[in-house]
Formats: sequence, C-alpha cells, structure tokens
Amino acid sequence: MNALTFTEEFASPVQAGRMFKALILDAPNLIPKLMPQAIKNVQLVEGNGGPGSIQEITVAEGDHIKHLKHRIDAIDKENLKYSYAVIEGDDLLEKVDSISHEIKFEPTENGGSKAKNVSKYHPKPGVDIKEDDFKAAREKAMGLFKVVEAYLVANPGAYA
Repeated sequence: MNALTFTEEFASPVQAGRMFKALILDAPNLIPKLMPQAIKNVQLVEGNGGPGSIQEITVAEGDHIKHLKHRIDAIDKENLKYSYAVIEGDDLLEKVDSISHEIKFEPTENGGSKAKNVSKYHPKPGVDIKEDDFKAAREKAMGLFKVVEAYLVANPGAYA
C-alpha cells in the first residue's frame, strides 16, 4: 500500500528564521521547558545532531505514548527545511513502519512566516490505515507549533 500523505500549512506572525531556530534547531532544549506537562525530555542517543542522528523523546506521564525516536534525515539551515522520520514509538507505530515529515519555513510579506509540513505514513504490509488513525497526533503537533509561536511572540528577542 502507498503511503498516506498529509500536507498542512500554517501561517505565523513570527519570522521564518526564528521559528526554524526555536522549533527545529533548539527543540530538544525549548520544548521540554515550554511543555513539561507533555514532553519530559529530548535527548540525542546517536550521532552529532546532524543527518542520520537519532533523538529520543520521553513523553510525560498520562499519555498512551511513552517515548518516540526520530531519525534526522536532513537539516537545511539556509533554506529553512528539516526532514525527519519517526522510527520508534510505542503503539504509534502499531500500523506503520515509519512516519516521515518534511517541514519548510518561508518568510511572508508581512514579516511573518508560513510553514508547510508534509507527513507520510508508511503502512506495515497488509495494514489498511486511515486519516482518523493519526488525527490526534497531528493535532498535538499543531498544538506544539502554537505553543512555540506564542513563546516567540511574547519574547521578541528570543532566537532573533
């Protein structure tokens, strides 16, 4: 079966470079500070933080997912693009082999930015997946985007 693909676009009043720095480059430090009720920590378990590196995310108690592992596939600081794959994660990967994401930030005319996220869910052989199977995870990702955005709006000097 082919991958189930979702494309989502988000607008933000925050400059593209600041969003990229905060949400992508410094996420292992920033996200647990902003969302300790959701993310306990993010740590590098393999590599140097560049492509091929593996990050492990420990989720706060109360969520059905306890940990995730991301493999960083590409970081393009000049073009504000980031690609990674979720390669491990409790029951999140019960129906899929992996979930790949490509995120790109672009400046907008008003000084803000737009982000485009393409997610591909690669099903396990013989498994039928539907959009509703991953709706909650996609909503959590949007919530994370909004929390970082709110932090950057409230702290205009951060990640400048």
